[in-house]
Amino acid sequence: MANTEIVTVQRRRKYHWPEAQLNFWLVIMIISSSVVLGIFAYLTSIQNSLKLGIPWILPYMITTSALCIIFIIILLGLISQRQLLPGVVVLGSFILFVLWLTGLIETSIQLYGPSGAVNSYCNSRPNTQVIDSQQTAVWLANSTLCTDWRAAFAFEIVGTIFLLWMMIMAYQVNRDDFD
Repeated sequence: MANTEIVTVQRRRKYHWPEAQLNFWLVIMIISSSVVLGIFAYLTSIQNSLKLGIPWILPYMITTSALCIIFIIILLGLISQRQLLPGVVVLGSFILFVLWLTGLIETSIQLYGPSGAVNSYCNSRPNTQVIDSQQTAVWLANSTLCTDWRAAFAFEIVGTIFLLWMMIMAYQVNRDDFD
């Protein structure tokens, strides 16, 4: 009887990610996530200091932004080891896309929704001809809060679009559509 040895050779598929697009995506998503996280954390602290209730969108977007930052850190670890798989990126981006889209919809309702929405208070000005320092301080605080909501809304739009773009880019990497 002869000894037969079976040798299997496994080839690992290499995925070629477009470096410039991937780096651009990472930078924009870090910025978007950080800005949204900071704005909603600030709005939460304002609500707490005024002893008001906290709308569910504030902790929701804080958590969603933190999850996005964690996802980016995981991606950076996989990139450094050259083990970034398109399937992992598509799955993570899809989950975050759904979370960001939900936050975007609720933020738009809070900002531009029915009466009592944030934007309805943003257009109010002091009614009197004589403006004292207390009215000016109130107007400045109101203006800052309105600007924060609008900036959060804008960065949520950017984050949502970029997550969709990442899903498309990962699909293209999986199919080797990049030159």
